[in-house]
Amino acid sequence: MSKSESQQEIINKTAEFIRQKFDGEATGHDWYHIERVWKMAQKIGAKEGADPFVVELGALLHDIADWKFHNDAAGAKAAEAWLDQFKIDRVTINHVCDIVNNVSFKGLGQKNRISTLEGKVVQDADRLDTIGAIAIARVFAYGGAKGEPIYHPTDNPESPASSDEYQLAKKTGSRSTIQHFYDKLLHLKDRLNTSTARKLAIRRHKFMETYLKEFFREWKS
Repeated sequence: MSKSESQQEIINKTAEFIRQKFDGEATGHDWYHIERVWKMAQKIGAKEGADPFVVELGALLHDIADWKFHNDAAGAKAAEAWLDQFKIDRVTINHVCDIVNNVSFKGLGQKNRISTLEGKVVQDADRLDTIGAIAIARVFAYGGAKGEPIYHPTDNPESPASSDEYQLAKKTGSRSTIQHFYDKLLHLKDRLNTSTARKLAIRRHKFMETYLKEFFREWKS
């Protein structure tokens, strides 16, 4: 499945709009994160047979108004406002907005509402950027921006946050960054949608486990 010239032009304009909007963002949700998700979504989408136009727009717009910084409906509204200027059919716009609205992880107890192949591809690409070495850098950048402690000895890795606790913590910085590994990052490998993403996640997941072992070894020394 290929894109038309007009579709590619819309993608190019969207990429430039997002690049300017997120250039210099300091919580780990910057342009380079979005660019990595965009590239990874293209890679996964090609292997899984997804519509590239929907996948690329969904990836580029997935953080346009992230729920952690805005209200839950803000992302879909912002994506729709951007796409409405182009001659795109309503079905495609609604599809992209549905991806933007449902792509994010909001706690272990939260039902995943992503149902389409394109949505699953974008979600997997986003989650892969939350597993591994870059993910470790991103999670500490976010924690610092939110005023989270790096770690607290009372943290309980065996007791991950409920959905409500998780959503509150991400907005208020009320749980430590190390605890966030146990609330989210270490669970993502088993919550990927596609076989392509699951294969890519194995090495990244192991790296995070190795990092945490070393962190606690140094903490206790």
